[in-house]
Amino acid sequence: GGAGPAAGPGPALGRGGLEALQHTVGSVLASYGWYMLLAVVAVYLLVQKVSRSLAARPSGRRGAAEAAEEPDVVVRRQEALAAARLRMQEELNAQAERYKEKQRQLEEERRRQKIAMWESMQEGKSYKGNLKLNQQEVESGASASAVPKSKPNKKPLRGGGYNPLSGEGGGTCSWRPGRRGPSAGG
Repeated sequence: GGAGPAAGPGPALGRGGLEALQHTVGSVLASYGWYMLLAVVAVYLLVQKVSRSLAARPSGRRGAAEAAEEPDVVVRRQEALAAARLRMQEELNAQAERYKEKQRQLEEERRRQKIAMWESMQEGKSYKGNLKLNQQEVESGASASAVPKSKPNKKPLRGGGYNPLSGEGGGTCSWRPGRRGPSAGG
């Protein structure tokens, strides 16, 4: 008789266990169902991506042929790149040489101007007058190619003998400074 009561509670406990399992699974799905669904989709997409990358990887003789052609292409590309860099470097060097030559010419011109200025100062002339002469020479060189303009003859505003310090030739206006010394008023 002992086996009867032991067999009876087994199916009853199985039914209760099934209900408990359904209740537990239901509550877990209710709480975390969307998260589980997203995780399953993410795993599926990851597996698809890995399988595509494995299928795309070269294998066998085809991969060996591509690997044999690739170094030639790489070498040609590197040679073309080196040639382009060499051309650019040569162009840059040429520009630098032109710039240095231009700087040398400018320095030589400055040196000549300084020598001419020094010589004119030794002779007692103004160096500004010498600079004006140099500028006139440059302008005359530039204007030789251009058409020279003719200036009408104008008479001078004052006579050649006018000197404002002498008091002569100024006409009726004359000014004399006052007497130096202590002031008269006081």
